[in-house]
Amino acid sequence: MSSCNGTFHLESPAFRDGELIPVIHTGEGLNLSPPLRWSGAPAGTASFALILEDPDAPTGTWVHWVLFNIPAAIKALPAGLQRSPDLANGARHGSCWGVDRFERVGFHGPMPPPGRAHRYRFELIALDRLLPLEPGCTVHQLRQAMGGHELARTELMGFFSQLP
Repeated sequence: MSSCNGTFHLESPAFRDGELIPVIHTGEGLNLSPPLRWSGAPAGTASFALILEDPDAPTGTWVHWVLFNIPAAIKALPAGLQRSPDLANGARHGSCWGVDRFERVGFHGPMPPPGRAHRYRFELIALDRLLPLEPGCTVHQLRQAMGGHELARTELMGFFSQLP
């Protein structure tokens, strides 16, 4: 996915689109959020939202990370972003670590059951405003609040599997 003009782009220095996510960024490793950087956001972008999901989880799409109100001036996130509800840059973490019930805030990396590799979709959304949501909101509340305010989307797909 990308913006209409094809310039909105998300990448990580830790892995390329379609590659394995390094163990350090998973539940088997140090569970550190991977570094991310982006470019090409459209004019009028006021904030970004980031959602990390595993669409291959046996119980349904599993939410691993919800971060919103990332200021438009921010073009990258460092590895190991703190898990506090509010970040110093103004961004807020939503609730994650589940399908319908979410009990944690901040990044919680891949940890699929042993077997085939799961896809992990990092989706970055450029928005025309800050969202009036509290830290700890659910991904469902975030998606509803983004309605009508999305300027562009881009994604980065990584894979991970545990050894049997």
